[in-house]
Amino acid sequence: MATPAPETPPGNMATFNILHGFPEAIVRGMRSSFLLDADYHHLTQCETLDDVKLNLTESDYSESVSDMATLTPTSLQAAAVNKLVTEFKYLRTQTIEPLSTFLDFITYEYMIENVMLLLKGTLSGRDINELIAQCHPLGMFKESTMRSIPTFESNAKGYADLYQTVLVDTPVGPYFSMFLQESHDRVGGEVRNVLEEVEIEIIKSSLIKYWLEDFGNFVSSLGGESATMMGELLAVRADTNAINITLNSFGTPLNEPAMRQSDRKRLYPALGYLYPAGTSMLIDVADEDGLGRCLELFPQYSSIWNVHLVGGGDKSIDDAFYERDVQMLELAFEGQMHFGVFYAYIKLKEQEIRNLVWITECILQQQKEEINKFVPVFSQHAPWRSKKR
Repeated sequence: MATPAPETPPGNMATFNILHGFPEAIVRGMRSSFLLDADYHHLTQCETLDDVKLNLTESDYSESVSDMATLTPTSLQAAAVNKLVTEFKYLRTQTIEPLSTFLDFITYEYMIENVMLLLKGTLSGRDINELIAQCHPLGMFKESTMRSIPTFESNAKGYADLYQTVLVDTPVGPYFSMFLQESHDRVGGEVRNVLEEVEIEIIKSSLIKYWLEDFGNFVSSLGGESATMMGELLAVRADTNAINITLNSFGTPLNEPAMRQSDRKRLYPALGYLYPAGTSMLIDVADEDGLGRCLELFPQYSSIWNVHLVGGGDKSIDDAFYERDVQMLELAFEGQMHFGVFYAYIKLKEQEIRNLVWITECILQQQKEEINKFVPVFSQHAPWRSKKR
């Protein structure tokens, strides 16, 4: 899918503030809303969830938790996500092109996740109300579109209706069209066969790949600091996907020689620091030893892989990826006059929400010895800061 270049340039040192200075000022002011090291210290010392609620009343989440009769990890996550969505929608209303399209691209990822959740739940017969409640608010469609998914019949016409009402009429419809066409050309048959026979996670990985490539092309067309900063952020995101796809394929049919050359190969994004040499090597990787040898050639990922090899320690490979992401996203706030700060704010807030859920779950399950295994945001004790002192 080729996204056309923006008709209006993002601006330069002379014009950026005229075009996008107000929303950028807002999001940079929102940086002060992140929890501080002292806040995390107080939260990890709490004995009950009521104590957590009391501590959060002194933070930017005070209004979100004030009306909760009983705080739970689920309710706290929902409240924090809704707060983030409200902030994002306000930012979106203050933007003009091409920043408005840039923010729309951020929501496409959540739209993909929501549609895949609905498709997976529908095929397994789950209740539509339960599924809609689990959808991310940033990726919601019209309620009529959401509820149309479980109404299709299990025949050729029914699946054609599903494609027309859900896949085509959504902003991410072109990605679904590309996947279905590619699968149809490769295996033949009807669209119905693709949806029934291909695992949902493989479909999701393909759609995320198309989204990353499309997003990458768009930010590249912006030029300037936005292209540089977002290019780096999307590159590491694409590499993370490629590594995880390879790692998670071990022990599954996707790791069979024929599947590695056909299906798994198609899931690797055509961007990132691993592309094209690294991803070409990943196609032939059959086990963890082979993956390790491949990543040794890329210093930025060899250290992360070593975390996985150690195993059983205080840090998992996911934690290592999160730490690397937080470090890069924080650096986006150090530059000026670029769009990367908007993407960074959303992703850093998501990390903060993961931290809150982890802390409350540890307190609820009385696993206080595990409570400090999270990645704080803008922490003065972060490894990339403390090791330089």
